[in-house]
Amino acid sequence: MPLSPQGFGQRTAGVHGWQHHGERGRGGDESQETDGHTITHRMPHKAEDRQGEREEEEEEEEEEGDEGMRERSDEREQQHDTSRNDSTAMDKKETNEQKLYKIANELLQTEKAYVARLNLLDQVFCAKLLEEANKGTFPTDVVKGIFSNISSIHTFHSQFLLPDLEKRMGQWESTPRLGDILQKLTPFLKMYAEYVRNFDKAMDLLKQWTERSPQFKAIILEIQGQEACGNLTLQHHMLEPVQRVPRYEMLLKDYLKKLPENDPDRPDAQKSLDTIGMAATHSNSAIRKSENLKKLLEIYEMVGEEEDIVNASNEFIKEGHILKLAARNTSAMDRYLFLFNNFLLYCVPKFSLVGQKFTVRTRIGLDGMKVVETTNEDYPHTFQVSGKERTLELQASSEQDKEDWIKAFQETIAIFHQKYETFKSASKDSEEVSTAELGKRAPRWIRDNEVTMCMKCREQFNALTRRRHHCRACGYVVCWRCSEYKAQLEYDGNKMNKVCKDCYSILTGNTEEKEGKKKGILEIEAAQFSGSSIMCGFLQYCEKSKPWQKVWCVIPEKEALVLYLYGAPQDVKAQSTIPLLGYAVEDNPKGADTPSSFRLSQSKSVHCFAAENEEVKQRWLRVIRVAVTGEVPESPPPHGDTPPHPSIDSAPLDPPNSDGL
Repeated sequence: MPLSPQGFGQRTAGVHGWQHHGERGRGGDESQETDGHTITHRMPHKAEDRQGEREEEEEEEEEEGDEGMRERSDEREQQHDTSRNDSTAMDKKETNEQKLYKIANELLQTEKAYVARLNLLDQVFCAKLLEEANKGTFPTDVVKGIFSNISSIHTFHSQFLLPDLEKRMGQWESTPRLGDILQKLTPFLKMYAEYVRNFDKAMDLLKQWTERSPQFKAIILEIQGQEACGNLTLQHHMLEPVQRVPRYEMLLKDYLKKLPENDPDRPDAQKSLDTIGMAATHSNSAIRKSENLKKLLEIYEMVGEEEDIVNASNEFIKEGHILKLAARNTSAMDRYLFLFNNFLLYCVPKFSLVGQKFTVRTRIGLDGMKVVETTNEDYPHTFQVSGKERTLELQASSEQDKEDWIKAFQETIAIFHQKYETFKSASKDSEEVSTAELGKRAPRWIRDNEVTMCMKCREQFNALTRRRHHCRACGYVVCWRCSEYKAQLEYDGNKMNKVCKDCYSILTGNTEEKEGKKKGILEIEAAQFSGSSIMCGFLQYCEKSKPWQKVWCVIPEKEALVLYLYGAPQDVKAQSTIPLLGYAVEDNPKGADTPSSFRLSQSKSVHCFAAENEEVKQRWLRVIRVAVTGEVPESPPPHGDTPPHPSIDSAPLDPPNSDGL
């Protein structure tokens, strides 16, 4: 940029000002110190006058020069402005064309990255797991259930869409258009609908077999450690197809904004946008869920990958540091809260730069939770969270922080109870078909808008991955997982119809689950038992030659002679039950290679357990040894920072001889 006349004048005056200021005693005496003595020089007056005249003449010449420079600079500025205005219109046109090219190039580059992710899922993860499954280590159906139709999606993008985009970008100067290519994508959007519908099931299978099979887990860990994975988990990569269709919609919208109205590519581009936009609209809830799922994955990794957090029904609400006030003294302990739509995780921070950052101390369900503001003379900004599993007195960092937490809790609890009341109301008001008439008379179907969650397992519905289905026998609204049974219905000419698992058991007389596990005799929600239990906590469990698995074990106060085994603390049904009366108890049984283990045996029935450590094992044994005699055991005294009826008496464990994922 040319220097302005004002700026030049200021700089010149500034230089002279500095020079004048630097001269001392002009027109008078000038002192100088030498070896401690002061020597005074006297300047002649005529010399002084001549010097002053020269300076005045120089200043006048500089002013005249400044005026000339101003005039010449003004002329140059006018010429520059004229040329700049002339080029603006040209730049604007070029910029618009450049923007269209950049959008097309962004589509190509993101497509290349997307195909690389699809290749990682299809040719690396899926291929390696199938290779191991073919050896009989775990079922091939598990691998196919996890990756669904990813192979078809990968083939289409790698062999058709990406090559077409690369060819078009090479011919962009002669054929600058995208609409015709993206129209080829629209017939294949059905593949994405299938993938998204299967996503919840895939996540469940992935979690289940990671815990059950050490070989399955080892393969995933090995691939995740490769550079191609970018330090991301398999779950993160599996989110890519869910997010891709809305990405096409966003780029197409931007492309159409820059495209001239009379451009020949506009009709094809608009048609492509309309079709892709409809698919993206159906995917909006999946995208929101995928963003929420990313957060759940982050939390899952931060708490040591133990809690059952990565679940489509879980929604992250709020997190943050908090102080917990001790009941026995006046100390305040640093804690961390993760609030979800259906439970609260109360955690202890760990001093670790990588890996696990928090240890879960307690998991508190929102059912029955209350939050009240409290007053404490020694500690300001306090409030109390009270649940079935535990009561916490907490201190926020400020009054505003306290209000934010209380508001978040109250709003989340209100929404939770509203959905639960909807479920209860629909169940109560429905015209139930009696057991005797089941299958013989057509039921009244519960309307979709009358319920927000599955009337069997209480999982929340959503538009894509957990849609509503009706049981043709009782008319209840259930999820796909609770409606994957079929039975003959007399009122429909004994044709096979989709029914819920309860009706399936009644109609067929089959009391076993599809996977062959027997139902518990007394199946009650784990959260209800955990809040009033003699003993509860995580243990590793093995039956006969089956793999070890982590289970949530509960001996309830109301059923003190029965041990309930759940998959997680919030499960609505137990996996199995063990009536303890008459069982033999073996501490550290022979041949056991797992530390802190014990065995329950009766006739041909053998159940092996392993605790986190010896102390936890002995707490369980003290209770079980009383129960097997037929007497009601007492709850063991609490240990550490654990309350009398904790939701976790022992920390989550990894399966024996396996690494944590």
